[in-house]
Amino acid sequence: MGKGSGFGKVILFGEHFVVHGVPGIVSAIDSTNDAKVTRIGEKITIKDERKGAEGYAEKKKLQQLESIDRMLKAMGIEPETVSLSIWLGGNLPGFSGLGASAASSVAIAKAIAEEFGKDLSNEKINAIAYEAEKAYAGNPSGIDNTAATYGGLLWFKKNMSGGPNTIEKLSIQKPVEIIIGSTGIVANTKAMVKGVAERKKEKPQKYDLLFKQAEELAFMAKKALQEFDLRKVGELMNENHRLLQEIEVSCKELDHLINLARAQGVFGAKLTGGGGGGCMTALTPGKELQEKVAKAIEKEGFEVLRTKIGVEKL
Repeated sequence: MGKGSGFGKVILFGEHFVVHGVPGIVSAIDSTNDAKVTRIGEKITIKDERKGAEGYAEKKKLQQLESIDRMLKAMGIEPETVSLSIWLGGNLPGFSGLGASAASSVAIAKAIAEEFGKDLSNEKINAIAYEAEKAYAGNPSGIDNTAATYGGLLWFKKNMSGGPNTIEKLSIQKPVEIIIGSTGIVANTKAMVKGVAERKKEKPQKYDLLFKQAEELAFMAKKALQEFDLRKVGELMNENHRLLQEIEVSCKELDHLINLARAQGVFGAKLTGGGGGGCMTALTPGKELQEKVAKAIEKEGFEVLRTKIGVEKL
């Protein structure tokens, strides 16, 4: 039996913009997807015991099977020649926006590699997980699988010429409390990414300006994080959400949760991930503020994950 784990993630700055070469900042969180793989049975079977939004696993089923097919081929294994029993679990909820697909892809890739006696580097695991992510996102930036593989806080820039992506480890003084609130809506990341690309093509002048603002904001956020200026980080998160609203990837449920969090005194709040549902995140340094915000959101019937950014160890 092979085993593996992958970090969940939260994009702090740059979702959607990173797909088009704008830098982004992503952090692993202290929640993981875990996988166990055994060569047994007559076909590829998946037992998904992850907790999460109702219907998440079922709605992602076909994409999940395609992702496993892609990763097997990337590892030099013909899918039709193997029978695998795959178990998925861990403490990362199956909310859209937490990088659950990437975390599970990394976990499964590591488990398959162990089961087949392949000693693969993190770089190779990351490349395999990126291939798997195409089943979920169509044209993924690579930011989710990178965070799921390496952990920590990362500066990420996609190479639009097909070369290696820029991945820079960022250091902060200590992990910081955040909350992640789920709308309960299973988002279609592939459709959201496609929609942004289409609107960018239709309105180049408007979108070029927004993308330039997103790039400038990413550099300011990098500096604020390195200086541990959490108030500034929060202000920039708020501004990032405004840009995401401008490119039409937010929704009324996300905006409601973000406004609710801001009313509780968070340092900043924004959607995280593909948008159109999924999750929002809020910067809530200290257990007291984190709990206050989490309870306010839970009181309205939404699920909340209490976690931290800047986590480097599984």
